[in-house]
Amino acid sequence: MAKRRSSSRPTISDVASLAGVGAITVSRALREPHKVSSTLRKVIDDAIKKLNYVPDLNARALASKRSDVVAVLVPSLTQSVFSDVVRGIYDGLAESPLRIEVANTGYNPEIEEHLVSRIVRHQPAAIIVSGTDQSAATRQMLENAGCPVVQIMDLCDNPIQQIIGFSHERAGYEMTRHLVLQGYKRIAFLTAWLSDRSSGRLNGYKRALQEAGTYDPALVVQRGSTSTTPPPIAEQGGKSFLSAQMGKELMFEAMERHPDLDAVFCNNDVLALGALFACQSLNIDVPGKVGIAGFNDLDYMEAAHPPLSSVRIHRWRCGYEAMTAVRHRLDGAEIAEAVVDIGFDIMERESTVRSGIVTQSEATMSMAASDR
Repeated sequence: MAKRRSSSRPTISDVASLAGVGAITVSRALREPHKVSSTLRKVIDDAIKKLNYVPDLNARALASKRSDVVAVLVPSLTQSVFSDVVRGIYDGLAESPLRIEVANTGYNPEIEEHLVSRIVRHQPAAIIVSGTDQSAATRQMLENAGCPVVQIMDLCDNPIQQIIGFSHERAGYEMTRHLVLQGYKRIAFLTAWLSDRSSGRLNGYKRALQEAGTYDPALVVQRGSTSTTPPPIAEQGGKSFLSAQMGKELMFEAMERHPDLDAVFCNNDVLALGALFACQSLNIDVPGKVGIAGFNDLDYMEAAHPPLSSVRIHRWRCGYEAMTAVRHRLDGAEIAEAVVDIGFDIMERESTVRSGIVTQSEATMSMAASDR
C-alpha cells in the first residue's frame, strides 16, 4: 500500500482503516457518539488523534442536507442574563458533535427577521430563539425551517414547536404581591423601555395593585421611547438604557413626581441597583422609608447593602433544557411537552422586608405550572 503523502488531508476512510472499522461506523461515532460503545469509541478516537483527522463539515452537511449547527438567537450578548442562558446551552452539548452559533438580535424584530432568513438558508440542525414576539414573517420562516425550533425565556399557548421558560406576567404579579403584603401602598414601576417580556412584568404589577385597590398609572415611570425596540445609544446622550445610572435617574424622577411613594419594583436588577444608589445619596432608609425590588436576581443583588429583593429566573437551566430538548428531537424523539414552565423564585431580602425578618429567608416561592 502506497504511503499517503504527509501533505494530504486524512479522510474518514483513513480513520476507519486504522481503527479497523467501516467508514459508516466512524461517521456514527462522530455524529452520535452515544450510539457507539465506549470501547469502540476509544479506538476510533485514538485513530483520529494519531492521524490528526479533522471532519469535513461542509461535506457532512451536503451528505445529510443538514448542517451540524444549532443556531441560537438572543437579544443581547452583553447582559449576563443571556450569557448565562448561552452557557447552559453549551453545557447541554456534552459529547454531541453539534456546534453552536450565536446571533444577537439587539431586541430588534427587523434584525431578527434578517438573521433568521439567513440562518434557515443554511439548513441548521436546530434553532433556539429567545422570546415569543417574532414578526409574522419570522414566525413563518421558523415554522417552515424543517428542523427543531425551541423558543426560550417566556411562555405562550401557541409556540412555534416548543417553548421552555416562565411567565413574566406571573413573576411581575408575585413580586408586586410580596410588596403589597409587606404593607407598601404607593409602589412605583421603573423602566427605561419595555420589551415584550418586560411588558408582561408590568401587566403583572398592574394586576396585583388593581386587586389591592392601589393601582395608579402615574406611578409607572418610564424613560424614553415606548417602543419595544430600545432607543439607539446616541438618542440617550451616549448612555445605555440598561445601567445603574439610568436607574438612579429614574428613581430621582419617581421621588420628585411622587414624594409619597414607599416602594419601587424595577424592571431589572441594574435599575434596582441604581435606585438603591439614589436613596443612599439622599440618606433615605431602605426599606424603612422605601422598599426596592428588581428582576433577574443577578449576583450583586445579594451582595448589595442592604441585600436587594428580586425575581430569580433560572437562566442556565433554561438554556440547558433547550439544548437537551434539541438533542432529543434530533435523536428522533417526539415533543413530550410543547410548553415547559420552569418557574421562577421570589427572593425576599432586606430591601423589601420592613420587619427585618425575611419571611422566606432566601427560600423559594416556586411558581411552576404544576403548582398553579
